[in-house]
Amino acid sequence: MLWTIIAILLVLWLVGLVGNIGGSLIHLLLVIALIAFVFNLLSGRRTMV
Repeated sequence: MLWTIIAILLVLWLVGLVGNIGGSLIHLLLVIALIAFVFNLLSGRRTMV
């Protein structure tokens, strides 16, 4: 689910960047996607060795 949200945010960011639509909102979407990605990496399943 989280990966889907990240993918959608990145696609919207790329569309806005190419189409020059949205202004600073586009960069906000990128920041949100990166935060979600980092949060997912840090809180992912941890294996016990």
